[in-house]
Amino acid sequence: MHQLIEKYTKPVPRYTSYPTAPHFTDTVDSATYIDWLGALKRDQSLSLYVHIPFCDTLCWFCGCHTKHTLKYQPVADYLPVLMQEISAVARKAADKPLATRLHWGGGSPTILKPDDIILLADHIKNAFRCSDDLEFSIEIDPRELSDAQMDAMAKVGLTRASIGVQDFNPHVQARINRIQTFEETKRVVEGLRKRGVRSLNLDVMYGLPDQTRKDVEATVGRVISLDPDRIAFFGYAHVPWMKKHQTMILEKSLPDIHERFSQANHAAEKLLDAGYQQIGLDHFAKPQDALAVAARQDRLSRNFQGYTEDDADALIGFGASAIGKLPQGYIQNTTATSDYMRQVQEQGVAVAKGYELTGEDRIRAHLIERLMCDYAIDSDSLIKTWGNLAGPVVGELQELLNRDEDDFIVRDGSNYQISSKGRPYVRSIAANFDTFFTSGKARHSSAV
Repeated sequence: MHQLIEKYTKPVPRYTSYPTAPHFTDTVDSATYIDWLGALKRDQSLSLYVHIPFCDTLCWFCGCHTKHTLKYQPVADYLPVLMQEISAVARKAADKPLATRLHWGGGSPTILKPDDIILLADHIKNAFRCSDDLEFSIEIDPRELSDAQMDAMAKVGLTRASIGVQDFNPHVQARINRIQTFEETKRVVEGLRKRGVRSLNLDVMYGLPDQTRKDVEATVGRVISLDPDRIAFFGYAHVPWMKKHQTMILEKSLPDIHERFSQANHAAEKLLDAGYQQIGLDHFAKPQDALAVAARQDRLSRNFQGYTEDDADALIGFGASAIGKLPQGYIQNTTATSDYMRQVQEQGVAVAKGYELTGEDRIRAHLIERLMCDYAIDSDSLIKTWGNLAGPVVGELQELLNRDEDDFIVRDGSNYQISSKGRPYVRSIAANFDTFFTSGKARHSSAV
């Protein structure tokens, strides 16, 4: 086991997209994006993502695009510009495809005042044609979340909340600059349920500074006691070259790869014993949850928020740094908040870069996504869908099987399955089909 961990935990992408964001370029610009929006059809579905890039405390583990502010004025200045972008994009999507999902992320959307929560939600619903059963989720920081904010979320139709926990042990919280008690987390869980929010997800992390297996198991036990519908169980990604605030975390305080592996495995066992179904690499859900049902029916997919049952035809991102995916490819907004606001005010949109997918990209994206979601891929289905274009990747599948020294791949006819032994290393396996990985200069986090 130690030898396998050493062999397969070299840094690789998380594969929430293919190609991954470091390979986006400025050849895709605002004009390209406007053309792609105009090509959307009324019978297509949309998933909307809104990015709120502000937090009132800066957690040192965070890998998101966010900005620390102790004043509300920057948030108040940002909102009208965000709504301007939403209106501009809605106008460009002339055929008004149906929005079936809406997700607010950050940063911290819960920095918004109650009236602004209602203002932003109403603006989106007025700008887009929204489904009557719109799936509306918000990422929530439970610290100091008020009853008035929860009332506002209920009023605008929140259906799912994703609540950040990370770790409940005080000594770990001190190392990541996130002091959050179990009691205040429980208060928010109960408050949202009381207001009719029907699905709750809790986010937990392993591999944090000075964190032990015992710490992780204690946190997971307390999370289970809150009875969430889903649990996202992420490994901490230490990328201080990308996120300068992570330099506040000393590398010598981080668990080594063997300890990380142990933390992940033992916590997973605890969650499975509690009745949760494992979803892909790092998610867990109750068997009746929509995510678990999608996984059993091979309908699971993966986007920039992780594993999802979202099957929308296009993902539209709003706000600074937001990423979207349309049938033609990916786009990403300008990251710096000030630049984003200036560009929206001048142009209506603020695209910084993107990527237009080729036929080969689509095949590789599909293959990598199925490996990440199903731990399997069928070569006959690849050939049936893409014809001769699928030839090279089918050949690569067989080559991978031929050189597999560790019994990670099992072939049954046209089906290539990742064995239970190989599943923890699925990111490393998927990297074999990433033509950008060996030639690119992007740096990534540990594979475990």
